[in-house]
Amino acid sequence: MNDTVRDSMLQRLGQRLQQAIPSLKASHHTQETTTASSTLCATCASLNIKQILRDGLPEEDKICLGLLPDIMNKGDHCGMCCLVSDLIRRRWRLYDFPNADLQNISCYLSSRQFPEDAPGPQARRPCYRLYIHPSRRLPDIQRRLVTTGAALYLDIQSLAEGSRELSRSRDLRGRRLKEEVDVGLIKKWVKRCEANHDCESVWRRPSDERLPDFVRMIDVTKMALVPASPDCRYVALSYVWGGPGDYYWTTTENMKTRVLPAGLDAGVLPATIRDAIALTRQIGERYIWIDALCILQDSPTDKGAQICIMDLIYSRAAFTIFAASGQSVRDGLSGVSPTSRSVTQHIKCVQGVHLAIPLPPLSEALTESNWNTRGWTFQEILLSRRRLIFTKHQMYFECAKDVWCEDVVAESKTLSSCRPLFISGTAVSLPNYPEASYMTVRDYVAAVARYSQRRLTVESDIVAAITALLNVLTRNCEPTGSDPKKAFPFGMWIRHLDTSLLWQPSLHEVLVRRTAVDGNHLRWPSWAWTGWKGAIRYGNESQMLDGSDSDIHARPDESLVTAWYMVNDDRSIIQLDVETILASWTVPVNAEQINPQVYVRSKNYASDLELEFFSPPGTLIFRTRPAYFQVVKVDDGVVNTDSAAAHAIFHVVPVDPAFQSNAGRIILPASTASPTTFEFIVLSRCDGIRGIYDELTWGGRYYGERVGVGVVVESAWIKSHKEECVVLLA
Repeated sequence: MNDTVRDSMLQRLGQRLQQAIPSLKASHHTQETTTASSTLCATCASLNIKQILRDGLPEEDKICLGLLPDIMNKGDHCGMCCLVSDLIRRRWRLYDFPNADLQNISCYLSSRQFPEDAPGPQARRPCYRLYIHPSRRLPDIQRRLVTTGAALYLDIQSLAEGSRELSRSRDLRGRRLKEEVDVGLIKKWVKRCEANHDCESVWRRPSDERLPDFVRMIDVTKMALVPASPDCRYVALSYVWGGPGDYYWTTTENMKTRVLPAGLDAGVLPATIRDAIALTRQIGERYIWIDALCILQDSPTDKGAQICIMDLIYSRAAFTIFAASGQSVRDGLSGVSPTSRSVTQHIKCVQGVHLAIPLPPLSEALTESNWNTRGWTFQEILLSRRRLIFTKHQMYFECAKDVWCEDVVAESKTLSSCRPLFISGTAVSLPNYPEASYMTVRDYVAAVARYSQRRLTVESDIVAAITALLNVLTRNCEPTGSDPKKAFPFGMWIRHLDTSLLWQPSLHEVLVRRTAVDGNHLRWPSWAWTGWKGAIRYGNESQMLDGSDSDIHARPDESLVTAWYMVNDDRSIIQLDVETILASWTVPVNAEQINPQVYVRSKNYASDLELEFFSPPGTLIFRTRPAYFQVVKVDDGVVNTDSAAAHAIFHVVPVDPAFQSNAGRIILPASTASPTTFEFIVLSRCDGIRGIYDELTWGGRYYGERVGVGVVVESAWIKSHKEECVVLLA
């Protein structure tokens, strides 16, 4: 080979390497396997990384690393600067902010104990992580991180493989990921939970509950569908279908073949289902339940029966596999089959210590997944006692007592009291404390708010997709033998109707009436949250003062509607079993004569004899007092500053010119003309907050659609002088 050819080949090789380096940086597939320490710039070379990780470096003694742009420029030849640069790019999501102004941002280094409140041995010989402190944060990026629930801190962990260098335990150190998940680690997680936690028995499931005889399982050894034994031990799968799947679904026709040994052909199954079956076999479990295969997809009868026991299916599973790493059932479980994942860990050896950027915590990894946007998957994670979650970053394990993941050594028995990763979990669960025997209305509204953020392919599935949750609530919180359809019509908890009616739209969320397949929206009444597509919340009155997210609304102080009725599906009128909230104070018989500012709830009852015209099913009927008020958009420079918001906060002002002071506030679509006059109705009394004293919670108009929920000061309502009437809220 002559010199010219050799030089040409070397030049082309050099060009390819130069092209590869930016590619690696862009995709973050950076995992250093060499034990040799990275080269360092003068600033980073002066650091004593081992001492900082062994003995700690308080924030008040933090060390300046320089300006962020300079650190990024040195990333190509300094391993520490490379880590810091990539850490900030990832955590601040700079790929979404290409024009972010990073000038004049200085970065400082300190260390913090992880976790900060570690007890026992961890407190005596703490594990430290490096922390980067920027001199300022960019407001747009900060708002995005807060909105999405992303991690705000900038930390770097040392790997367990170098713990001897620090004379410390492997516990709480980082762990290097491989392209394929460690099945032994999964077994360890499951075994440790089963042996040391009380996740076996949960209040929502009787200990002697058995599977019905119509339940089927996949025998992963025989590769066949088999009847489930009443006390069968099995794994369940939660995933996103991502479109029709009649080529792999179980039907009445192919069922005849699939019950035979080897009758279930893995070759026709999509990747996620195929991987789940293979993983179940590798772990050493015999059976797995997968809806597309275990339910006859062309049998409404079988479907209906199985949907009604989803709470039993998921709560009895030894653990549930969650496929949150892809977009659909065709994408597989990341890390189960060869070449199915690219490790995104960024590891550098600095001064003999292997340092890594921690992968996103479970809550963040799940939030950015397509799985987390789908309606049907919500109850599946809510009811599962143990969760093996696959994301594009890594695999996680979550139960009622702890959270573990691949990139942190946190499953040691010595860490059981500190649960270092538990705070980073999904926070999606039913109350699971041992003494719990019921679910409170506060838990219900919190679950509804989270569920409403998800999407459904078939909008009419809005209640069907949480049937399992409603079954659990009915069985544990309603009288024995109660019917979930009567306890939760349209997904509303009728016993707590005064609270259930207090849902509000998120200010930035567009709400659209939910329609059935035939385009008829009357199937879903406007007073129910299920009647609208879009995220809702149950915030208290403080959201109307500054527009920020608020805590869940407390139960009203007093019911001001004496009796509630509803038009049933057969057009008959039934009385609803609503728990009346009585005032904690005694109302005098002649209260309005003694104090004209006190509203006294109705003693009368609505009657079907008063209805002389057709009312659609789902119409609420009750007697209360209406009043007309104007709404005027708030313009105080604090709220309604985002012109893109779908909803806005309005003042409620009496229509009487003699009383033109603000009587309350309400959230309405931003497109509502200001001023506009609405007819309000009174439902309940609440305690109120500073600035809105003893106000009345209201909702809806006469026999029409719900407009919004607001608060009005009691004295202003009394001055409206309106008489009681029967209201029909459709």
